[in-house]
Amino acid sequence: MNEFNIPSNALITVAGTVGVGKSTLTAALAQRLGFKTSLEQVDHNPYLEKFYHDFERWSFHLQIYFLAERFKEQKRIFESGGGFVQDRSIYEDTGIFAKMHADQGTMSKTDYETYTSLFEAMVMTPYFPHPDVLIYLEGSLPSVLSRIELRGREMEIQTDRSYWEHMHRRYADWIQEFKACPVLRLNIDEYDVNDPASLDGIILQLAEMIQASRQIQKR
Repeated sequence: MNEFNIPSNALITVAGTVGVGKSTLTAALAQRLGFKTSLEQVDHNPYLEKFYHDFERWSFHLQIYFLAERFKEQKRIFESGGGFVQDRSIYEDTGIFAKMHADQGTMSKTDYETYTSLFEAMVMTPYFPHPDVLIYLEGSLPSVLSRIELRGREMEIQTDRSYWEHMHRRYADWIQEFKACPVLRLNIDEYDVNDPASLDGIILQLAEMIQASRQIQKR
């Protein structure tokens, strides 16, 4: 336990669409709690830039790469005994990105079936800890687009606005149906990750949710 009474083996996952500040909040929470971080790796992804230039050709490759990397992280978290804040969940890969490409036809039916089979096999292994709580970062589309522009990744800035609009809707629909663990929803315009009081307020909410969830599991 720490000063906030969050168990040292807890797993907190931060979710949300591109540009909402997942990595920033992940790092801040981990530092405050003395937890380790599980960060999404994009700088050395061999498919990401190709994908933004040709969704249909590279969507399956990209999603398989992310799925493999995410599962490695799940295994690392399991073997370390928890105590992690995780940037983006494996549930987003399957429930939003891969499904979106299958629905739009930018991933073939066969490729999508292969992808979902791999995910289902991963879930059946012991190396798949569910989060104690998922923090869902949400905001208006203009706020999200503004943050994407400020981040300055050229491949994201050059992506057509319709893609981000579609992604924004997908996330809104996805979180309404998410049941794998308790969810703390935070509006990106209503907290300041650099303000200690604001960050501590988030952590206190997390502590209450984790304690309540674990009490239920004990019954």
